[in-house]
Amino acid sequence: MDKDTCISRIRSAIQNGTHPGPPEDHLFQPTSVIALFMFNAEVELLFIQKADIKGYPWRNQMAFPGGHKEKTDLSTKDTALRELTEEMGIHRQNVEVVGSLGHFQTINNKDINAWVGIWNQKDHIQHDPSEISRVFQIPLNYLIERHKEKAYHQQIPNVMRLTYPYEDVLIWGVTAKIVYHLIEVLLNDR
Repeated sequence: MDKDTCISRIRSAIQNGTHPGPPEDHLFQPTSVIALFMFNAEVELLFIQKADIKGYPWRNQMAFPGGHKEKTDLSTKDTALRELTEEMGIHRQNVEVVGSLGHFQTINNKDINAWVGIWNQKDHIQHDPSEISRVFQIPLNYLIERHKEKAYHQQIPNVMRLTYPYEDVLIWGVTAKIVYHLIEVLLNDR
């Protein structure tokens, strides 16, 4: 499938999919992340591994770029784009935001609005080492194959079982929930 067809299918799946809404109460702190697609030899998603800092609650965890909503952010979409620039050196004018994947809550009262974007790759990744230890470009097909191999398709696995291994790391927790939802939306749009 060529790049334009693939982008069109991603747009369609995200915009036509059903996504989880925000929590009803205001006990959750608003945060956001962006699942960023890029096109090299194949379609890839950009992931970060959080810094290895003692006492840091997300120490060494795999995640999408993102963070807490600040008072100056106009929306969680604005938060995701600001954080993408701060953490990765990727500027908002080089990202097409396709839409939201919905809301995902963490056990420490964060409500994550997960956005999907397509990066034109006109920037060079320059991650902030005080927050990020490594950057991964994981092929989408690899994640879809793990999803199918583990029989996740059209079944909601227990969060303790929901993992996506890659090289020497493991995508788990809320990031795995976001990956799961993204893959399900893409598979169900075919």
